[in-house]
Amino acid sequence: MSAGGRQTGRTTLAQIAASAGVSVATVSKVVNGRQDVAAETRALVEELLRQHAYVPPSARKSAGADATVELVVHGEFGAYATEVLSGVVHAGTEMGASIVIDRIDDEGASPQEWARRVATSGRAGVVVLTGSLISAYIDALAATGLPLVVLDPMSLPRVEVTSVGSTNFAGGLAATQHLLGLGHRRIGYIGGPPGAGCNQARLHGYRAALEAAGIAADPDLVHNEHFHYEVGLRAGAHLLNLRERPTAVVGGSDTIALGVIEAARLRGLRVPQDLSVTGFDDTELARFASPPLTVIRQPLREMGRVAVKTVLQMAAGETLDSHHVELATELVVRGTTAPPPGAPRPS
Repeated sequence: MSAGGRQTGRTTLAQIAASAGVSVATVSKVVNGRQDVAAETRALVEELLRQHAYVPPSARKSAGADATVELVVHGEFGAYATEVLSGVVHAGTEMGASIVIDRIDDEGASPQEWARRVATSGRAGVVVLTGSLISAYIDALAATGLPLVVLDPMSLPRVEVTSVGSTNFAGGLAATQHLLGLGHRRIGYIGGPPGAGCNQARLHGYRAALEAAGIAADPDLVHNEHFHYEVGLRAGAHLLNLRERPTAVVGGSDTIALGVIEAARLRGLRVPQDLSVTGFDDTELARFASPPLTVIRQPLREMGRVAVKTVLQMAAGETLDSHHVELATELVVRGTTAPPPGAPRPS
């Protein structure tokens, strides 16, 4: 990153010309739609422009009172994305910026084509809510030089990509410590994709809390797949069918936790009397659950606000205090956690 906070490494016409073995003037003609270029040369230059996601300076828009920020969501608009979206929209109103929302899926344009379309759309910057968005799309967008902030990354982006996330390790630690403090000793963990950095951090926090309490982590009680309700339902059923089933489960998301609660209900187990469950996020689903879900709260709306503020700072050429921001998580105790069966309730 430069001192002003903008991303470096933007492809120039000279670099495109050198790669194509033609003059800068020839590349400029192609960029500007001139017809006096041989068809074969034009095709070569256009392919290089696509590969490098080249964005003409005239298509780049600086920040200002009428700035437009694009929020890109990968996957479905669930409760989690809705919380983030609320923060992004409120931040746009607060800062005088318009918010445009785009959704991409795995069957759309190539990373380079998609990135070039976004970069030439006149946006001041882009906030990407990654979900499971593959790194090729992030890298392609970063290469355009358009101000970019990755929000709540599944895995930490490369060092020159700015990101806003939360303290996932501390969250996993706090959830497990809460259950240990209630007297639980056999505690399961059901989380998201095994390779996702956020899930790894939550899992490490879970393991660290067990280790500090002198409890060996049991691999039979750990399941990592996706942050989906169906995973909580299926993996929860598996854990509850074990001969020595857990008395508590740390869920890697609110949706996973709700799936575990349903798996318990189907087996005639009561939450929290027979099984304690924690979630992670604190979406609307957690507050409306019955009983209300004990969670690790991610400040999702604040994360959205910080992401918009940061991308507008970058667009204005301002210096960033940090290119990786982690906001604090917080344990919120509600109705799905209690001492294990047979244990006295804390006074």
